[in-house]
Amino acid sequence: MKHEELHVLLADDDDDDRLFFKDAIEEVKVKTVVNMVNDGVELMDYLNNPSTRLPNLLFLDLNMPRKDGMECLIEIRGNHKLKDLSIAIYSTSALETDIEETFVKGANIYIRKPNDFEELKTILEKVININWQYHTSGFNKEHFLLTL
Repeated sequence: MKHEELHVLLADDDDDDRLFFKDAIEEVKVKTVVNMVNDGVELMDYLNNPSTRLPNLLFLDLNMPRKDGMECLIEIRGNHKLKDLSIAIYSTSALETDIEETFVKGANIYIRKPNDFEELKTILEKVININWQYHTSGFNKEHFLLTL
């Protein structure tokens, strides 16, 4: 497993945020493969496609058209095939109610989108490394909770 790459999926409707994320994650030391979807409907279609390799870590924006991140989170945690995905909420919202609700609904991490590229790189490095440790060690991901 140590020679494999970490598969990351970003669900975000903002083109600039997706580009910012892609540029930052390319600088993370853990080898990653990144796929991206534009909204919640596309995300659920992607995850439910039988030929899709499920990601090791999903970065999920809360505010998306057609189906928002909270709806996707609930649907993922209610799906036997998807319920064990590591999910990092990746949002502009800093509302305590949003943070609490996502943890109650099963998110593993809550990340407020930074405006600074170096800050984003640092956050992604931490999250990817923590997730990689869980991924390669067999630790229980239910205890993988963090707010950044």
